[in-house]
Amino acid sequence: MEQEVTEILHELEQDGDLSKERQFCQHGTTSVYAHSVGVACCSLAIARYLHLRVREREMIRGALLHDYFLYDWHDPSNGHRLHGFTHPSSACRNAERDYRISAVERNIIRRHMFPMTVVPPTCREAWIVCLADKYCACQETVQPRLRRLLQGWG
Repeated sequence: MEQEVTEILHELEQDGDLSKERQFCQHGTTSVYAHSVGVACCSLAIARYLHLRVREREMIRGALLHDYFLYDWHDPSNGHRLHGFTHPSSACRNAERDYRISAVERNIIRRHMFPMTVVPPTCREAWIVCLADKYCACQETVQPRLRRLLQGWG
C-alpha cells in the first residue's frame, strides 16, 4: 500500500468511524474497508500512471470515504433496497458529520456511482475514483467466481 494512503487512512481512523467499515461486507467476501482502501490505491495508481495532475490528498480521502455509509446493505430488512442509488448521499452525510471534507472530497463521495446516480462527477479526482470504484468492484465480484469456475474444470 502506498505510504500516502496509509498515512491518510490512519488519520481518518483516529478522527471518525472509518474502522467500522471492517464489519460490513461490500462485494463477495471483501469488506467495505478493504474495498475503500483498494479504491484509494487504484485511484492513485491511475493518476500516477497517466501523469494526471490531481489533488492527491483530497482524492485519497474521497476514495477512502466514498462508501462511508456504515450499514449492512445486504440485509433486506433494514430498508436499504435502493442502496446503489442512495448510499452516496448517506456516505456524504456521515463524512460531513465526522470529518471536515472539501468540495473535491464531497464531489467524489456524491458522484462515485455515476451513471447509476444521474449527475456526473465534476472534477478529475472524482472521475478517477468513479472509474477505480468500478474496476475494484468488478475484481471483488468476478474474480472469486471465476476462480471457483476454473477450479471446477481442473
